[in-house]
Amino acid sequence: MLTKEENDFLEYWELNRERQKKISKQFLLGIPIGLLFAIPIAVNFFSGWYKRARMVANTSDFNPLVLLIALLIIVGFIAIFSKKYQWEMNEQHYRELMVKKSEKNIEGEKK
Repeated sequence: MLTKEENDFLEYWELNRERQKKISKQFLLGIPIGLLFAIPIAVNFFSGWYKRARMVANTSDFNPLVLLIALLIIVGFIAIFSKKYQWEMNEQHYRELMVKKSEKNIEGEKK
């Protein structure tokens, strides 16, 4: 038989699996994780501890828009990828529990 936590997860995932599968939902929920990667990059760049980066930033070839776009791409990719991965893991766990539940039901019917 399934434990209480497993049954609670099955109920939760049956109600929320389609809502959490949407890319927009994954992006919005994953933004904080993406910012965990982008903010240290920006702080590292603008802090000035790496002199060569500061020299490149002060040249006429440097375009801050390119840095901003790169940081936004990093945030978007990490946000969607991490939440997509989490959704896939929950879906796999859900399917494993459904198989376990159906096997228990079949065993119960045989007895």
